[in-house]
Amino acid sequence: MLDKAADILDCFRPSGGPYRLSELSVRTGLPKPTVHRLAADLVRLGWLERSGTRYRLGAKLFELGSLVPHRLDLREAALPFLQDLFEATRETVHLGIRDGMEVVYLERIHGHEALRLPSRIGGSLPLTCTGVGKALLAFSGEELTEEVLAGPLPSLTAHSITDPDRLRMALEKTRVCGLAYEEQEAALGVSCIAAPVFEGGTAVAALSVAVPRSRFSPAQLAPAVRTAALGLSRVLRGAH
Repeated sequence: MLDKAADILDCFRPSGGPYRLSELSVRTGLPKPTVHRLAADLVRLGWLERSGTRYRLGAKLFELGSLVPHRLDLREAALPFLQDLFEATRETVHLGIRDGMEVVYLERIHGHEALRLPSRIGGSLPLTCTGVGKALLAFSGEELTEEVLAGPLPSLTAHSITDPDRLRMALEKTRVCGLAYEEQEAALGVSCIAAPVFEGGTAVAALSVAVPRSRFSPAQLAPAVRTAALGLSRVLRGAH
């Protein structure tokens, strides 16, 4: 029964819903009466919320997720550097970690004119379509890279890289320069530059700046992104 409840919760990736019972039944492959019963239990527990005929993730999940020790410590350590990066660029900044073949966003800071982006705190996107994801993938080991390149590459826009050779070349460039670039691959009209954050020689997170393509200037943004990532890496290294 727990597995079935988890299947229902997993349906809400990556958008967060909301969904009707019939949609949850189709997405899980479970009978509608089973979904109805489990959804009622999840609402009672606060893991789902119901509004009319639709269900969305409940606040209880956000509360629990924010208490995951490693993510909480990392987010708290990163916040000063994210704030500095935002002040230096006045653009949307992100902190993300890898979860399998996806990037999960732990923090996002934006000004009054927020970009229309698919990223959101607690949400996930494919590694290969985002600057943060590519920065993480480039420094997560050859085995993961080959696994990603062997499978079909997801696409969020017409600009997403779906050719394995192109992606391999992009990752190699990231390993050389320490920066990952993404141009309209997650959202049209938006470009991004990201840098990995290291702890003990392993890339545990990545920071990024996302800007409208019309004012994307890597030469101006790169030093700020690199400085923030190096600063956070030093803090994490000193904490052990």
